[in-house]
Amino acid sequence: MHHHPTRRAVVLAGAAAALTPTLPAIASTTATNEALQPYASYWYPDSLPAGSPGEGITWRSLKSWRKATDADLAFNAATVPLARRFTPTPANPTARAGQARIQSLVSFGPTASNPSQGAPTADYYALTHWAYIDELVFWGGSSGEGLILAPNAPVVDAAHRHGVRVLGNVFLPPAAYGGQLQWTRDLVQKDASDRYPLAAQLVAVAVAYGFDGWFINAETDGGNTALATDMLGFVKELKVLGAARGQRVTWYDSMTANGSVSWQGALNSQNQAFFQAADTMFLDFRWTAATLASSGRKAEQLSRSRHELWAGVDVESNGWDTPVDWDAIIPATKPHVASYGFYRPEWTLGHLPGSRTPADFHAADDRFWTGPSLDPSRPDAGSAWRAPAVAVADRSTVSALPFATTFNTGHGLRWYEAGKVTSPVEWNHLGLQDRLPSRRWVTRTSGQHPTVAFDFTDAWRGGSSVLVSGRPGAPVTLDLYATCLPLSKRTVVELTHRADADVTVELAVATDEPTKPGAPQSYRYIPAGTLKAGGWTTARLRLAGLSGTARAMGVRLTAPGALTYRIGALAVHDGPQVPGSPRELKTVAGSDGMRFSWLGAPGSVRHYELHRILPDGTRRFLGGTCQRAYYVPGLAPEQGEKSARFEVRAVGELYAASGPASAAHTW
Repeated sequence: MHHHPTRRAVVLAGAAAALTPTLPAIASTTATNEALQPYASYWYPDSLPAGSPGEGITWRSLKSWRKATDADLAFNAATVPLARRFTPTPANPTARAGQARIQSLVSFGPTASNPSQGAPTADYYALTHWAYIDELVFWGGSSGEGLILAPNAPVVDAAHRHGVRVLGNVFLPPAAYGGQLQWTRDLVQKDASDRYPLAAQLVAVAVAYGFDGWFINAETDGGNTALATDMLGFVKELKVLGAARGQRVTWYDSMTANGSVSWQGALNSQNQAFFQAADTMFLDFRWTAATLASSGRKAEQLSRSRHELWAGVDVESNGWDTPVDWDAIIPATKPHVASYGFYRPEWTLGHLPGSRTPADFHAADDRFWTGPSLDPSRPDAGSAWRAPAVAVADRSTVSALPFATTFNTGHGLRWYEAGKVTSPVEWNHLGLQDRLPSRRWVTRTSGQHPTVAFDFTDAWRGGSSVLVSGRPGAPVTLDLYATCLPLSKRTVVELTHRADADVTVELAVATDEPTKPGAPQSYRYIPAGTLKAGGWTTARLRLAGLSGTARAMGVRLTAPGALTYRIGALAVHDGPQVPGSPRELKTVAGSDGMRFSWLGAPGSVRHYELHRILPDGTRRFLGGTCQRAYYVPGLAPEQGEKSARFEVRAVGELYAASGPASAAHTW
């Protein structure tokens, strides 16, 4: 293909930037300076460009970065550990485990001015189909802002909860995009003892920030064999140092062994040394069926897996209408030839009109990952778009108790607690995203299949619920989670739901895997009540007579007429758990917002939630985060208020909240 991954990430800049006020000049008082909006970090390797940065841009050198002096580290360091995944029996006969994997290169926002912890807009690429993704690359970088990007914490926290690694991006741009060969030389410089100081810095940043490695994209032309030799030594050192910390390195097929930039679209003698030095390689888009076949063979000759090659699939412009030679990568009737890498699948958000809603985005994103049938157990075999659900077996991290979900996608039009709106403001923060169903959506019925979707007009907690609607005319079984949960006499399931018309609900639990890929779960059904039209209610169910391991959970719905049924929460546990309380809430006010920090609660904490106590005693939700620091823009006194009261609470895996740590701020 005629282009390559270099264009600056601006697709999503509009939404994020529109809500990010222009930063004031840094005032002389430390308090104001410390309370500025924190942003995701980005650097040049060492030397900075000539001139001065544009508005809202900060030029920084990676070589001079130190963890101890990183003023925004508390806002940018991810805290959720990488979850272990398992692979249940696939939902259809064509999805395969242990063959092609997927790397996804995503631009979540601009390089500069990308808020550290979400923003007051729901218009965000809140991806949810983690089950098909192996690695996520935090794409971006530009010659005028910075070349090395650390992913922001919410992205890493959400990915880790679903078992997906996240890589930062090192982008050395083509000269046409302002690239300077000096930046490449800076990156691969050696010290007096022949080590590569910037390799150690990249590893140290990933350790401090809590992500999983780096994507190296060296596209500045004009180099020679000596520079390529230094680059190779740098990649080798980066991999060795990173591997000791559980990190990984992907090399992009650009620079070759003689130092020139020449995209091969293949693994061959020109770039194999870089592939051997790295964990994986992203093949440029100009691959063909023949070059992928030879690349797979070559990988195996080098005693490597062919699935450590990502064949680039550029969906930035046309999404699911992109013509792809799928049989060259993931043939339907033969072993997969290579893995594949999606370039810019946030097209599912960006191609929609400006009036788009979160529901519009998820409808498009579901079609991209599941295919036009919107049911991975009934894939559309005739579609030209071979969706991931058709080819790649989904994975799950739901393998330990307690497990709970409120079907929160990480963005919303409002914030709900116990079915009531506690903030009317739009928001996004992927770190608050729940573990979500990996198969969306599998329904089985002898009648009409209902529509199943995330719904943003009502929720029990967070920003969304699951809405099942239609006129099926027969019972409907909806798969929710592939699980590996130990059951005991103490195990309880709590199902929070509501309906707009009569529906009889049963909890569906399977303790065996299906007999073959695509076969239905062998569910046992536990009555959960007949709902009338009305508000949220919670059924507390004991799993009498079930033992062993729960392999899947869902619901069976029987409605005499129209079906409008919402699930707000699902919890499985052997007893309640309430987290300990955080301590010492502190505030620092700035010109347009306030920084909060606190000491973490003891024991296991899912995330923290911050509220403001209004003069009438009601609580308004300000935000939540997995970090122990949070920034709130635009706080102002309420009518007649002399001082504002704030509270932070720890929230556990079952969404029980701790007692608060409190603070007051005098206006």
